Formats: sequence, structure tokens, C-alpha cells
Amino acid sequence: MSQKLLIVDDALIIRLRIREIAVECGWEVVGEAANGEQAVEIYRTLKPDLVTMDIVMPTMDGIDALRAIRESDPGARVCMVSAINQREKLSECIQLGAIDFIVKPFDRTRLIHLFEKQGRSR
Repeated sequence: MSQKLLIVDDALIIRLRIREIAVECGWEVVGEAANGEQAVEIYRTLKPDLVTMDIVMPTMDGIDALRAIRESDPGARVCMVSAINQREKLSECIQLGAIDFIVKPFDRTRLIHLFEKQGRSR
């Protein structure tokens, strides 16, 4: 049984790139969202094994979405994927329960490592 992934990013090209790499790694992409509000709704419905979450998005940012997802499911696995490389944002995400943080533009190998590691941890 393949692992289920929810991809959250307001940039379609980033979602497509993450999808491509995830599928190559044997993951099933069960949903995509362009903002945090959509991400929370989709997460609650589909309960994916992993979420990749951008930070800067319209409507609801990734930090607020991470907070809402973790409040509804403390076991949720969310990896932040963002161009923001600031210690305070990283620290806040980790405190809220993010399992990892990948900086854009991301290295293909780094994303593969994430999917392999998280695929083994379930």
C-alpha cells in the first residue's frame, strides 16, 4: 500500500515538481491545495500520511495551516517547503510540530530523501 501525500503550495509549478518526485518514489498524491485554508479542509477529509507545506500563501499561510492541522491531528506529519530561510520561521514550525524543513529552490535529492525516510517511518 502506497503512502498518501498532500501537496500544499500556491505555485502550480512547485506542486507539479513535488508530485513528479513523490510519484517516482512510490507515493500516491491524494490532494493538492493552493492555500492553507484548502490544506486544512483536505487534510481533515483525506488524512494523508505526509503533507508538504509552503509557508507564504494567500488566505491562510502555512504556519497557521500547520497549527490547525496539528490541533486536529497531533500525529500529522508536515514538512515545510519554503523559500524563506529564516531561523525564527524554522523554529516556530518545529515548535508547532513540523517534522522537517526544505528550502526552495529544493534539491531533487533532498526531496527524495524526505519521501524515502517518511515512507519507512509509517
